[in-house]
Amino acid sequence: MEKIALVADSTCDLNKEEIEKYDVQILPLKIVYKDREYTDRVDIKPQEVYDNMKKEVPTTSLPSMEEIDSLFSRLKKEGYTHIIAITISSGLSGTNNSIRIVSERHPELNFEIFDSKALSLGAGAIVMECGEMIKEDKGFDYIVKQLPIIREKIKVFYVLDTLKYLMKGGRIGKVSGSIGELLNLKPIISINSEGIYYTYTKVRGRKKSINKLYEIIKETLEGKTGKTWVLHGGAKEEAQELYEKVKNIPNTIRAGFSDISPVAGVHTGPGLIGITIMKK
Repeated sequence: MEKIALVADSTCDLNKEEIEKYDVQILPLKIVYKDREYTDRVDIKPQEVYDNMKKEVPTTSLPSMEEIDSLFSRLKKEGYTHIIAITISSGLSGTNNSIRIVSERHPELNFEIFDSKALSLGAGAIVMECGEMIKEDKGFDYIVKQLPIIREKIKVFYVLDTLKYLMKGGRIGKVSGSIGELLNLKPIISINSEGIYYTYTKVRGRKKSINKLYEIIKETLEGKTGKTWVLHGGAKEEAQELYEKVKNIPNTIRAGFSDISPVAGVHTGPGLIGITIMKK
């Protein structure tokens, strides 16, 4: 008999109820200051990161090899035979590679270490779909074949208040930076097939950029149905306003609302508004 464990990292941005519903094992990343370290979504909140940014912009680090190894050893003792780990894009973080390296220490377990090529609820949506299949006893081989198909149905788009934190953290990818900021051009950022950021389009001004996110959802779901999520990093009021519009789009069969993880907030700074769209 197969017993499948579902593993994700803390940047997937699932809430407590979703984590419990699908029994997701979360590997937390870390937020590192000069004199202290925090565990993502455990002992620090996103707003604390933003409030402290004028004093110090922290760095981030991956789940430790020891934590990953300990998790796999525990799952084996609990009788799990197969592990599906769904991670933040390998183009944005080394988390996927770390899990892959540690998995080689556990040849007795069957692994699928799946690169979401996304982050936040772009990865979280895949985790939830995977969780549904596990609950339905679909079987490891079947689920593994479905994961790339699910990934293809998901698109993520973001607008930031400033690009300086992405640039500082070396996460800028193919997004053009400072000249646009002088002209108040706001890039709508997405993630390409390599799992790195790129500029989807540019809009002048904050308000128009948020409206563009709404238009992207409508265009993407035209003639189709799908699930959508609105998320924010230190921009709750603006995101809530967008969410109220999004949940009334006729083709939306589910609309969710979330904040991003503290680790993600380190690299975006305050003012992020994002959308995740999953076509049915």
